Amino acid sequence: MDNTGKIKVIGTNRKANFLYELFTRYEAGLSLLGTEVKSLRESKINLTEAYAKFIGSELWLINCHISQYKFGNINNHDPLRSRKLLLNKRELRKIKSLLEEKGLTMVPVKVYFKGAKIKIEIASGRGKKLYDKRESLKKRDTERKLKNI
Repeated sequence: MDNTGKIKVIGTNRKANFLYELFTRYEAGLSLLGTEVKSLRESKINLTEAYAKFIGSELWLINCHISQYKFGNINNHDPLRSRKLLLNKRELRKIKSLLEEKGLTMVPVKVYFKGAKIKIEIASGRGKKLYDKRESLKKRDTERKLKNI
């Protein structure tokens, strides 16, 4: 029996829904080092300050913190290094046009294992204004009150 369909969430960016109005979501692969994969198996990732941007014609994940593997040796990785996102050319062109035309940003939403591979879900989003954040807080509070009744 193969595990190709099993999904195990490693880390989520809980602030993304609060800080950004999210639109289109994409699933991308990550180009990682061995010690990063071992660290991700222990769920040692922080996505709160991370974002994706184009460098040349490639999409890179910037400011994503993957802690060093505690049993790693001198070849351990830099926790804040930039990591290449693996998408096909059609998706890259679509994302690039979105970012240039509408002024959106690419925000990582969650990182997960899909079978044996590590995938990241990124979403195009626009930063919320202060009144939008207040509105989402009010909406969440009313939903909680209705749930408790």
